[in-house]
Amino acid sequence: MSRICELTGKKAMVGNNVSHAMNKTKRKFNVNLVKKRFYLPEEDKWITLKVSTSALKNINKNGIAAVLKEARSKGFLTK
Repeated sequence: MSRICELTGKKAMVGNNVSHAMNKTKRKFNVNLVKKRFYLPEEDKWITLKVSTSALKNINKNGIAAVLKEARSKGFLTK
């Protein structure tokens, strides 16, 4: 599976490791992803999503239904 958040669309970024001598080598900044189960009371079912920890904070703040609705409108979630 790819390392992309299913709710926000966040994915890995590319940057440089910079040594003390200012030598630059390419590196990857991966997303902090967690595989988590959520209960949807409206649909009376559980769903498993791979989400970033920043998306988890949004879920705790706004609720899973609101975050899923926003993700569907932005086209990140097709379920």
